[in-house]
Amino acid sequence: MAIFDAMNEAVQNKDTQAYIDLYADDAVFVRHQSGKSMSKAEFADMIGKMMASDKTVMRERRKIYENDDILVVHSVNDYPDGTREAVLMACMLKDGKITRVETGATPLEK
Repeated sequence: MAIFDAMNEAVQNKDTQAYIDLYADDAVFVRHQSGKSMSKAEFADMIGKMMASDKTVMRERRKIYENDDILVVHSVNDYPDGTREAVLMACMLKDGKITRVETGATPLEK
């Protein structure tokens, strides 16, 4: 299964472990809000809380592009703090795992 398909399935099922399993152990997630990097463990904690919240609505993702080196995904998400964002994710891939993620987001009105 392509990374995109597995990612989208995990998000739709709110399966945090399946989502985190897509990431390499040394993966880095760069936060668009601050530019600060998070480790896989830090990211896993954040995504776990988001997926567990009834206030988080992570809509179906659209694959912009995917090959063995990169996956680019677009989605619109509602977050527990009441915000909605259009998010563009660039995921660097190696050996079938996500090694680095950088996001860009545009705040949207609800």
